Amino acid sequence: MRLNRWLRRSAVAGGSAAALAVAGWAFFEAADRAFPPPLPEKLAASAEVVDRDGQLLRAYATPDGRWRLATTLDQVDPQFVKMLVAYEDKRFYEHAGVDYIALARAATQFASNGRIVSGGSTLSMQLARLIEPRESRSFGSKLRQIFRAIQIERRLSKADVLERYLTLAPYGGNLEGVRAASLAWFGKEPKRLGVSEAALLVALPQLPERRRPDRNPEGAQAARDRVLIRMVNAGLLGELEAGRAALEEVAAVRRPLPALAAHAADAALRSRPAESRHQLTIRRSVQEGLETVAREGARRVGPRVSVAMVLADAMTGEILGEVGSADYFDASRSGWIDMSRTLRSPGSALKPFIYGLAIEEGLVAQETLIEDRPADFAGYRPKNFDMTYQGDVTVRQALQLSLNVPAIRLLDAVGPQRLVSRFRQAGVTPTLPAGEIPGLAIGLGGVGISLRDLVQLYTGLSNGGKAKVLRDGAEAAAPAPLTNGMVLEEQAAWQVTDMLAGVRPPAGAAPRAIAYKTGTSYGNRDAWSVGYDGRHVLGVWVGRADSGSLPGISGYVTAAPILFEGFVRSSLAATPFRRPPAGAFRSAHSDLPVTLERFVSAQAGELTPAPRAVAEPAPRIVFPPDGARVELGTATTDATPLVLKLQGGRAPFRWLANGKPLVEIERRREAVWQPDGAGYSTLTVIDAAGRAASVKVFVE
Repeated sequence: MRLNRWLRRSAVAGGSAAALAVAGWAFFEAADRAFPPPLPEKLAASAEVVDRDGQLLRAYATPDGRWRLATTLDQVDPQFVKMLVAYEDKRFYEHAGVDYIALARAATQFASNGRIVSGGSTLSMQLARLIEPRESRSFGSKLRQIFRAIQIERRLSKADVLERYLTLAPYGGNLEGVRAASLAWFGKEPKRLGVSEAALLVALPQLPERRRPDRNPEGAQAARDRVLIRMVNAGLLGELEAGRAALEEVAAVRRPLPALAAHAADAALRSRPAESRHQLTIRRSVQEGLETVAREGARRVGPRVSVAMVLADAMTGEILGEVGSADYFDASRSGWIDMSRTLRSPGSALKPFIYGLAIEEGLVAQETLIEDRPADFAGYRPKNFDMTYQGDVTVRQALQLSLNVPAIRLLDAVGPQRLVSRFRQAGVTPTLPAGEIPGLAIGLGGVGISLRDLVQLYTGLSNGGKAKVLRDGAEAAAPAPLTNGMVLEEQAAWQVTDMLAGVRPPAGAAPRAIAYKTGTSYGNRDAWSVGYDGRHVLGVWVGRADSGSLPGISGYVTAAPILFEGFVRSSLAATPFRRPPAGAFRSAHSDLPVTLERFVSAQAGELTPAPRAVAEPAPRIVFPPDGARVELGTATTDATPLVLKLQGGRAPFRWLANGKPLVEIERRREAVWQPDGAGYSTLTVIDAAGRAASVKVFVE
């Protein structure tokens, strides 16, 4: 009888419990439908601009001023995730949002000690608090957090919960999410965290302000060490590994987040504002190198100077690095202005295309003689940069020395309209003053062109005559390819490259097998240098954003050293030039047909200057001075060459040492002599008019 009564009571009680459970579940389901958690499909995160390989170039704060970078598990070191779970929620993969064992333990400890000894919050509960911050630490708030955690786990996978937590967790100041924290505190993505760094990032979200390493390094270190001890107890770290990690100092400085390719990043956001992630064709390692070179180069030149650089793949047109200014954040240099897109005068930088067209039309070859003397082209009288004239020179020498009169002679022969037509065919339209048609002045910089357009033209020289449209991925849509793109025929492009490859590198430049050309605009406002090998083209502009004059700057002295350094710091391997196309070679002057031995301008009127202008002063050796004692190493291994300098005279010049000619005939007023022993030596120079000067020196 008693057994039957007990069974009946148990059945009634069990039925009541079951009924209560069903009712509770029904209530939860109704509440879940009525009050869904605020879980947007996509978190509001910082806009990111990444390079061609997905590496972060620049990030932008959210509208509320937070650095919050979207994070996926594959972007985070797996060891860090294991440490986080072991420290914050060791039964994370077993519960459904709430760890009732941890809650009971926390409640018991609170009742026994009168204070919170350990928390019972799961990662899901912490995520609930992050997406719906509570106003107080009341019992009702905790119940709401538990309810939200269960809701979250019903809607998200464990991986989704972790990714949202890793995106929203606070790490001090306006840093949210493990990626922003890792970049700010360690300067690296969380994929490459060390043990000490991972332990600190596990500890920070609990008390992010009180444990900020830049404000409280002692507190940050103590919190990190507690995590390391817990990891040893959990079996995730060995004692030796944890001990080594504990010896490392915590980061005491907050680093700025990356701001590379700032102008290109801004352009990407303007073109596609609705997107949160923008991928450019830029390579981060190249960009870092170029920005360093531009910043250092501008400082060397002087205040208020800016530098722009563009490096492109000539075969694809993809921009691998672009610097719009020496320092985007430097107001004194107008760093916010993108000088790679600003129209400026290119100086002599367009001359190679003039020579290429003349070669195409069979007017000249490399060794054809051409006059560099005063000339009048219907009132236009070009002068050389140094206000001197070289007389008869070869076409090769004229281009390498960047002589103005020979270039205008050739442009007059091929026609300015034809040159501009080729530029347009290559996708570049130079800007002329309103109402003007192309004239001879465009050969010396009388036209507006941007650095990007200039580099696009030079892709044709590197790419066998066919230019490629430049693109960096910031465009709203990919630019249409060129219909033709031919800026020069292949043979002419090779001939021009062969000549430019022989231009001397600037003093002190690291050796690099490139062809390059420099340019200086009127009034020393712009200094240019564009160089290329068989694959890459790099262009450099130096000047002031306000078009102010910079006395003393020039393409060769100012921009060319930056060009060579840019190639080195870009870390790109040198690519050999293209092989000469069929039938392309450099003929000696003696092998040229009669029609190519000398170029004769049909239209230019030769000027007959006043006698004072013709009678150049006789040559005079100014270094070393007569009677000087020169200390030079004379042993084979230590021998130091001596630079010889002269003034006056008419080029070319032949130098002799003790009656023996030096190897080369020089057009410049400098030469290099290697003494072959100690004692007295006589140095002599003879100019084109047969006039001579000598000095005697003693080599010690």
